[in-house]
Amino acid sequence: MFIPKSSFEVLEDTRPSDASLPAFMASTTRGFLARMDPIVVLPPEFEAVETLLQAMPVRTQSGKPGLLATGQLGDAVQQNLPDLTDQVEKYHDNLPVMNALYRDYTFLASAYLLEPCHMRFIKGEPYGLGRSFLPAQLSRPIVRCAELAGFKPFMEYAGSYALFNYRLEDPNAGLEYSNLRLIRAFENGLDPTSSEAGFVLVHVDMVKNSGPLVHGTMACLQALANADGLSSQKQRQTFNEGLRTIVDSMQKVNNVMETMWMKSKPRSYTSFRTFIFGITSQSMFPDGVVYEGINDGKPLSFRGESGANDTMIPLMDNFLQIQMPDTPLTEILRDFRDYRPSNHRQFLVEVKKCCEELGAKDFALAVGIERDASTTSEELDLVKDSRRLWLQGLNQVRDFRWRHWCFAREYILKQTSHPTATGGSPIVTWLPNQLQAVMEEMTEICDTVGARAGPMELGPEYEDIMDQVERQNQSLRKEVEKYCQERGVNSH
Repeated sequence: MFIPKSSFEVLEDTRPSDASLPAFMASTTRGFLARMDPIVVLPPEFEAVETLLQAMPVRTQSGKPGLLATGQLGDAVQQNLPDLTDQVEKYHDNLPVMNALYRDYTFLASAYLLEPCHMRFIKGEPYGLGRSFLPAQLSRPIVRCAELAGFKPFMEYAGSYALFNYRLEDPNAGLEYSNLRLIRAFENGLDPTSSEAGFVLVHVDMVKNSGPLVHGTMACLQALANADGLSSQKQRQTFNEGLRTIVDSMQKVNNVMETMWMKSKPRSYTSFRTFIFGITSQSMFPDGVVYEGINDGKPLSFRGESGANDTMIPLMDNFLQIQMPDTPLTEILRDFRDYRPSNHRQFLVEVKKCCEELGAKDFALAVGIERDASTTSEELDLVKDSRRLWLQGLNQVRDFRWRHWCFAREYILKQTSHPTATGGSPIVTWLPNQLQAVMEEMTEICDTVGARAGPMELGPEYEDIMDQVERQNQSLRKEVEKYCQERGVNSH
């Protein structure tokens, strides 16, 4: 299936056994999960990597303390890890294996670079400085794996830390949450009841619902293109069905997101968070990191792993054509777009372009159609449905971003004074930048289409939605102002 006016293909059959395709390709079935379940065990040539990773976590699979518990990982890398870049080349045509190698080398690299910060953290001290030099036995293979798999040579959310880092305890039980286990972990994550496991696996459980999100988006775009020459009434019915699929999918995503509170405790987050920081905008790496044998010895800098690099909400931003403010915070949002699988990046670009060319928002809202005397009552009812569903879609994005802000407040702002998130964004102001944009968009649309009064009012449910938007907007401004004052940062 192709995006209208584009040569970009969205998979229906994910072809899980096809090793020539990238592991991550947008599909109507698995959405933004990989085409297949992640590869768990590395090829035998990488036994040294496997051995180190199994010995690395603060608490290993056996329950005994690992290398990160005692600060011995750095020495183990130097003494026991050869440069296996030549072995990487043997698998350059097998992209899922390359993705697994990328995942595992990024785990080792992040642990190596941030181990000194972790050792200070557990003593109750500031993070201090991380290691600023990545030795060749890590730098060379990680750069090559990233190049072949389509990532930055540093840990990313989809290709490494989260979406390619689960295994099925029972292959026949599928993606039920209780059947998910981590492949790699930094702290206690090999225990499925730990907060580290919960933090990662809730993300997997959320993205499990993204297939219908992609399917609904494609249904809407195809209805807009109307290649089948449907009547205007049938076209809008088909468009509305696609919107309904999108809203239902986002409701499921948000419902799963709410389970984070139970499965990953706020007070536990900072203890494994140390290892998912990036280099960019972090005090631990003021001069970047030198990758031995790479970039002529000049330091490199990459953003850290972040759930903000997931593709679901950026898809909604592009499809719903949400207008973001022209601020430095929005520039960070744009920079984050580079930190996801290359196929997902292109998918977002093509959806945005298609929605702009076909006028998705204009079609959905049909502003002024009620003033056209030739419009039938049936057509007006369908337009009302479009407007309701469009606002519901925006409301799901608001709900997601509001919960994300609540997570940031409870898991980070109340637990640590460190000023930046793992991806390098300002912790107090970045999420509100996007959340306020969604709420302003909802308010503007309601005013434009007369959603709350008049012949095209949408009903009491939408009164309630907009009342909640107004309350949250006021609450958010007060909270941001409070935390900015406490931390001495600018709220703008």
